[in-house]
Amino acid sequence: MVTTRDDSLIAPRVLSVPVTRSADGSTGGSLVVVSNREPYSHEWVGDAVADPDESDTRVTAATGGLTSALDPILRSRGGTWVAWASGGADMAVADDGEVGVPPDEERYTLRRVPLSESAVEGYYDGYANQVLWPLCHEDTGRIWAAPSFWTQYRAVNERFAEAVVDVTEADQRVWFQDYHLALAPRRVREARPDATLHHFWHIPWPAPGVFAHCPHGGDVLDGLLACDAVGFHTAEYAAEFCRTADATFPDATVDVDSGVVRRDGHETRAVANPLGIEADGVRRRAGAADTDAVRRDVLGDALPDPSIPLVLGVERLDYTKGILERFAALEHLWETHPERRGTFTYVQKASRTRESIPAYSDYRAAVHDAVDRLAERFGTDDWRPVVLTERRLDRDTLAGLYRAADVALVTPHRDGMNLVAHEYPVACVDGEGVLVLSELAGAATTLDGALTVNPHDVEAIAGAIDRALGLDDDERRARLDRLCATVDDLAGDGWVERQFDAEERA
Repeated sequence: MVTTRDDSLIAPRVLSVPVTRSADGSTGGSLVVVSNREPYSHEWVGDAVADPDESDTRVTAATGGLTSALDPILRSRGGTWVAWASGGADMAVADDGEVGVPPDEERYTLRRVPLSESAVEGYYDGYANQVLWPLCHEDTGRIWAAPSFWTQYRAVNERFAEAVVDVTEADQRVWFQDYHLALAPRRVREARPDATLHHFWHIPWPAPGVFAHCPHGGDVLDGLLACDAVGFHTAEYAAEFCRTADATFPDATVDVDSGVVRRDGHETRAVANPLGIEADGVRRRAGAADTDAVRRDVLGDALPDPSIPLVLGVERLDYTKGILERFAALEHLWETHPERRGTFTYVQKASRTRESIPAYSDYRAAVHDAVDRLAERFGTDDWRPVVLTERRLDRDTLAGLYRAADVALVTPHRDGMNLVAHEYPVACVDGEGVLVLSELAGAATTLDGALTVNPHDVEAIAGAIDRALGLDDDERRARLDRLCATVDDLAGDGWVERQFDAEERA
């Protein structure tokens, strides 16, 4: 049985067969993808743990995040996906750590890397998400680097590298994904000097002065420079990566304009390569949605008047997402413009995440406190100013919620891209909808038509909400048309082609 899980709030576009051309014009071969998250996991059903049998397992297919972007690539090309064995029955159903996926057709191999609880705590909860995550979002005050974090991060990266070397053929590209696996490329390069290695860094890359705060930063950067190409969502991140290499390694030769770093006889290209979404799929789901039913399903009796406008936020409960500043902006707006009270409701769709890390559990508590404070201060018998839901929503329901919203607030402090900003406008199939977007999100460099704000400026966010609600029909539609056009420009297969073209240019 195949079920789905939602690893993120939005699903990147589903890619068709990417074209990778050799010198004679033929298309490329199979691929090895390496990521923390696996595309399919196995779990025990019922009491099967006590008396395990393969028939007592179910398969869960990831539907969000980079897994949804990369699964179609491997279905088309074949190859191997190397990932953490996060499912409870993963290793029991695998043959020497390998299993064919998808279960119904087995188009490629999933090589699972089992990790102990202490390894996950140090590698994932620790160094990845208490050092690299706050560092890259330029929130250095949150960096916490316990000694065990680096020990486990290094050990897990070595285990991933060993698995990659074990499964990779001489003519296969290896494509590492994200900040969890910065060291593994160097280990693979040492074992396979002629390997073709790529990496995509899905979160922002910080300025050199910020990166200097990184414990073991030289090792992190050295690992990435073992690759032939490193992809980023924006030209700014790619340039900062080059500047960081220049500041960190005096022996490196760096050309920021061309994105080339040469060190120890090896050349690495930093590639500006924005990821898009499957825009047509979002439109289809939104167009088929019954928005009145979605409002009833998600909001229940919290919004009895179906005509009241909705302002929407969709993200994980992460301190980088700017949710508390958004609540402060709403408070400022209702305080300074009392005529706005009762005229719209703010809906915050939030997903719980990384709660074993104190910064995240504390942030969730602060968000709940802010919702209660706004309700107490501004709420009335027939109006709730804020509705907070932590429910998991399937893609159809989420697309319907986008369509039902008159305004969407996407105001992270900093973000690699943020695909909610891409999905919302194309879901507005009725020609309505205004996007308020942080100027520090990667999406702000690719989208045209949003009202952009500094995500730390509470007064500016309040003003943008007020302006968005008051836009005339012509401006609203013109802005939405521009947004949809720029989303569509990124909705092809360019993400894969640009990544591999960088290697060919080298």
